[in-house]
Amino acid sequence: MNEIAAKIDDAAMTASPAPTRLRGRVWRFALRAFVLSYLAALAVARGIGCLLPKRKPTHGHRILLTGTFYSANWIAAHVGPLAAARNVERVYVATTFPIPPIDKVVPIYPAPLMRKLIGDVPARMLTFCWAALAKRPHWVGGFHLLLNGMLAILIAPLVRARSLYFSVGGPMEIWGGGFKAENRLFAKLPAPDPFLERRMLAIIRRADRVATMGTRAIRFYRDNGVCCPIAVMAGGMDTTHLCPTDATAEFDVILVGRLAPVKRIDVFLEAINLARRSIPSVRAVVVGDGELRAELERQAAELGLTNHVKFAGHQSDVASWLKRAKVFVLSSDTEGLALSLIEAMLCGLTPVVSNVGDLGDLVNDGKNGFLVPRRDARAFAARIVELLTNDGRRRQFSAAAREAALTFDVHAAGKRWVGWLNS
Repeated sequence: MNEIAAKIDDAAMTASPAPTRLRGRVWRFALRAFVLSYLAALAVARGIGCLLPKRKPTHGHRILLTGTFYSANWIAAHVGPLAAARNVERVYVATTFPIPPIDKVVPIYPAPLMRKLIGDVPARMLTFCWAALAKRPHWVGGFHLLLNGMLAILIAPLVRARSLYFSVGGPMEIWGGGFKAENRLFAKLPAPDPFLERRMLAIIRRADRVATMGTRAIRFYRDNGVCCPIAVMAGGMDTTHLCPTDATAEFDVILVGRLAPVKRIDVFLEAINLARRSIPSVRAVVVGDGELRAELERQAAELGLTNHVKFAGHQSDVASWLKRAKVFVLSSDTEGLALSLIEAMLCGLTPVVSNVGDLGDLVNDGKNGFLVPRRDARAFAARIVELLTNDGRRRQFSAAAREAALTFDVHAAGKRWVGWLNS
């Protein structure tokens, strides 16, 4: 991975104009200095932590988390099972995103004036540090390494807690030093940086626990010397609410996701355009919003898909939209074990997804859905058409898909947390 990154780095820097190359080098130097300073601070914090005994819970674990959240469903799926663990007393969440009501979960919001003066992210992180000192948690955790996981790993030894890093994005969070991470600072790197990538792996090695969304991420971290306990903790759902329906489907195909570059919804639109050659009446819906919405709507219009693809925007009740479709598609370049996929399979939809990340942990190709080479619009179209024109096979896949997804019931996920926290 590092050799490839280095080649891409050289090519990208050579191809850029001189002023751009200079800005890129300055930014890369600044990020390297920041990470090296962080590692020095972490060494000091761990040294202090060695002098302080870890506190063991007497009644139950108190856990403090932070992260950048995009939806209430996402929070419920990841935080809900943790709070449902019988050995967890309380879960505090430092956030600026409204937290839905969840038993044993207490949101901690930064003061409005602080948010106004210094911005949402710095205010949230300062609130997280304050809560770590005030609430005396047994665990502190962050979703994504940049910068939430880094802060959790740094603060944990200073408050006699253990650190928990939720590797939501898998290896792509650190590949090339965060070159492809959804972080405003590290995403500004002009090219992949193997130096930063190695230091980020060094940071992860100092976490007390790493929770991943799938098995590929575990293999990656083990191969790179991460020795702490690692487990797949992909979330948990209310399987009674997420269930198939007998209602007639309004849409043939549905995609749920942020309208961001990594989701490659342009490939999805190309696939629908190809599919309508075989099924002229095909109807699809895209549920989600984001920076690329206007551009994608223009693409759909240029392809003549105005009457074939509906952009529904952000929806709070995604399940109701899933139950109105037959086939679920993810055309992403990279994914963990996507919660939208789990929700769709619980609702009995047959998945057709990119063969990337951890999606293969749940989708058994040719058994309960299809894995498709990434960015291959023709392959997506062929599988979509195959399912929509063979109702018997689609129904067979639908039953198998729900059966596979039932392992992500919120109570089953809570039981997994019980043993992992006590180990």
